Amino acid sequence: MLATYGDRQPEQVPEAIDSLELAWLIHQIEQRYGMLDVDDDMIARMSTVTGVLDVLKDLRVGSSHD
Repeated sequence: MLATYGDRQPEQVPEAIDSLELAWLIHQIEQRYGMLDVDDDMIARMSTVTGVLDVLKDLRVGSSHD
């Protein structure tokens, strides 16, 4: 998903995510999957691609127990 931001190849996406990329990514996830309920702590963890994946995994695991 981040590769489409700036029309890059997936291997060109750096590990670090800046604030503009993060805002765009959250918007894209909300558009594709519906509301994304993230708090400030989760957003702070989303400063890297790995961090985003971890948060999304946590949200998926958390939602399966509702």
